[in-house]
Amino acid sequence: MWTCPKCGRAFKRTNQGHYCGAAPKTVAAYIAALPEEAQSYASEMADLLQNCAPDVQSRIAWSMPYYERAGKSLSFSANKGYLSLYAGPEAIEAFGDQLQEYETKKSAIYLPFEKPLPAELITAIAKWCLGE
Repeated sequence: MWTCPKCGRAFKRTNQGHYCGAAPKTVAAYIAALPEEAQSYASEMADLLQNCAPDVQSRIAWSMPYYERAGKSLSFSANKGYLSLYAGPEAIEAFGDQLQEYETKKSAIYLPFEKPLPAELITAIAKWCLGE
């Protein structure tokens, strides 16, 4: 067991990545709490996901922005140097050809801050994931 020295939470893995403190209540609060380098990226991602379909609902789940529509969902989180878009393994397989320049694992796509967000690709993935 490893205990985070900052928040006191216990984890099975040493140096487990997690969000210290109380989860933000809104997507805007999540973005405002991020380091400055991540805020514009996260804000752009939030706008893309919120506007990919007319009835997308956003909320905070698992301490990160979570978007759902008709029982389908996707989420994202900001990390040091990149955003993670959690679209699921099916989406990563379906868009594999278009994701070759990005690192992917299981259900996540890693979008580094040094590259512009691929807005058209993110919108297509979001529409596919949310059944638009």
